Amino acid sequence: MNRLGELERAIMDVLWESPEPLTVRQVSGQLTERDLAHTTVMTVLDRLAKKGFSRRERDGRAWRYRAAETREAYVTELMLNALDQTGDRPAALARFVRSVSGAEARALRRALEALEAREPAEPGRPGGPREDAAEG
Repeated sequence: MNRLGELERAIMDVLWESPEPLTVRQVSGQLTERDLAHTTVMTVLDRLAKKGFSRRERDGRAWRYRAAETREAYVTELMLNALDQTGDRPAALARFVRSVSGAEARALRRALEALEAREPAEPGRPGGPREDAAEG
């Protein structure tokens, strides 16, 4: 997965916040803290569409852009890619869990409980029965 650059991230933030597809001019109008040329925003939106981060649709002579996935889906992919870079996923996960707040730990616990309540998958696969459950 490609990571977003600073300007790409700012533009994606605008798209993620919008409930409807936006034109280049509308995106530019929401980037008020930056002094960007219209063509710069157009180029970045085109690049984001080619990378699969946004989708575009014709509206007369203009294009309208929307996020292809949610911000949460993007962050999830970043987290999974980071885990792929470690040689010891369980150790990385354990260290991550020790760094979260109490509210975040409760959210993780609820998500894991919901996952365990679903039909078990094959052993050793994500979402499947825990490998250490047979050892205890």
